Amino acid sequence: MLLPKDPFNVIIGGVGGQGNVLASQILGEMLIAKGYIITIGETYGASQRGGSVMSHLRVSGKEPFSPLIPEGQADLLIALEPVEGLRILAPYGNPKILTLLNTRPIYPIDVISGNAAYPEVSKVIATIQELSRRVWTLNATEIALEMGDPIFANIVMLGALSAINVLPIDRKAFESVTIDLLPSRMMNENMTAFDRGKERVEALPQPQSGY
Repeated sequence: MLLPKDPFNVIIGGVGGQGNVLASQILGEMLIAKGYIITIGETYGASQRGGSVMSHLRVSGKEPFSPLIPEGQADLLIALEPVEGLRILAPYGNPKILTLLNTRPIYPIDVISGNAAYPEVSKVIATIQELSRRVWTLNATEIALEMGDPIFANIVMLGALSAINVLPIDRKAFESVTIDLLPSRMMNENMTAFDRGKERVEALPQPQSGY
C-alpha cells in the first residue's frame, strides 16, 4: 500500500493512563517493519493525573521529518478520548483529516468533584464529525472491559486502525512487533483485543475505502 501522501501525519491523543505512548511505539514499529521512515514526537500534560498526552507520528517513504506536526497538517487523528480528540482537532485539523475515535469519555478530577461539567458526548462526536472528512467510531474501552481490563483499549484502537485501510498495518505485523514490546503472558489477550477492534470497525455502516 502506498502512503496517501508523504509525509503522512498521524496524531494519537488521549489522557494519561490510556497507553497512548505505547500505541504510538507499536504503530511506529509496525510501519518501520514495512520499510517506512518514522519520526515520533510526544507532548505531555500532567499525564500521570489524567492530563493530555499526544503523540505525533510522521510517516515517510523518503526521508525523516521533524518530529512535531505543523498546525493544520494532521492527516489522521486516533483519539482515545472524545474531548481530547476535539481539543487536538482545533489546532491540527483540516478539511481532509480522518478521525478514528474511541467514544468512551474519561472524566477529569474537576468533573468528578462537581467543579466542572463534561460536554454532552453526542455533541462532542457530532462536532468531531463536522471537523473531519470521515470519522470511524467505536467504544474501545467497552470492548476492553468485556475482556476484563480497560488497559487493552489502546490495542483495540490499533486493530480498528488496521481495518480502515489508511496505513499498511495488519495482524501479522502487530504480532511480530508485540512479541518484543509486550509481555508474552498477555500475547493472547493483546491479539484478541486487536482482532476485536478490527472486527468492530469492519461492521460499521461506513465506507471502508482508504484516504
